[in-house]
Amino acid sequence: MYRTKRCRILSMNNPQLPLGLALRDSARFASFFPGPNAEAVRCLQAAATGAGESLVYLSGATGLGKSHLLQAACHEAARHESAAAYLPLDALKSLSPDLFEGMEAMPLICVDDVDAIAGLPDWETGLFHLFNRMQHSGGRLLLAGTGRADAIGIVLPDLVSRLCWGVTYVLKPIDEQSVQVALQHRATSRGLELPEETVAFLLKRIPRDLPSVFELLDRLDAASMVEQRRLTIPFVKTVLDQS
Repeated sequence: MYRTKRCRILSMNNPQLPLGLALRDSARFASFFPGPNAEAVRCLQAAATGAGESLVYLSGATGLGKSHLLQAACHEAARHESAAAYLPLDALKSLSPDLFEGMEAMPLICVDDVDAIAGLPDWETGLFHLFNRMQHSGGRLLLAGTGRADAIGIVLPDLVSRLCWGVTYVLKPIDEQSVQVALQHRATSRGLELPEETVAFLLKRIPRDLPSVFELLDRLDAASMVEQRRLTIPFVKTVLDQS
């Protein structure tokens, strides 16, 4: 089912309803710099292949890589020819929670932005029932929210309890020194040659949070392909000046 890098979900009215939600092709385990989160990455890799923990909850502030890791798990499942679904609830909450119906048939479900449905009774109930069905079907459920499961405003006590059943990882930010390593790691995974002097120049000119760094790397990659230029300091400066 999930072999076209499209996210498909199951709906009560349409068993294969494509919502136009695409996984980022770059969101792979190989392109994620684990830093202090190596144990969480290993756990998700195992779950994506049908081993290890059956319920994992990722907690952490925006920009630490929660969505990247959940999408990477879907990519990894697909690589092993197993079906997977990625459900970003912040983007889906305008729909009906009926979309959870039948999803327990999938070996792996990754639910992002759990805090987005906090205080929405129908959605909380729907996710609670999905937990129960997944437990009976033997599937694996990976979830992520901006805070710990018992501190994101979920009102339904039974859902809070379910969210706390499995293993919880609180993602930690990497230190400033590791940002340079992470940037080089991401560039290498994309086949980019990023000289050390260019990295040093970049880190003096841009915010040092990873989302900003990686967003800029995406822009530089696209610009270098169009211009057929290496990522030298003069070329990078030109790209930065255009923003």
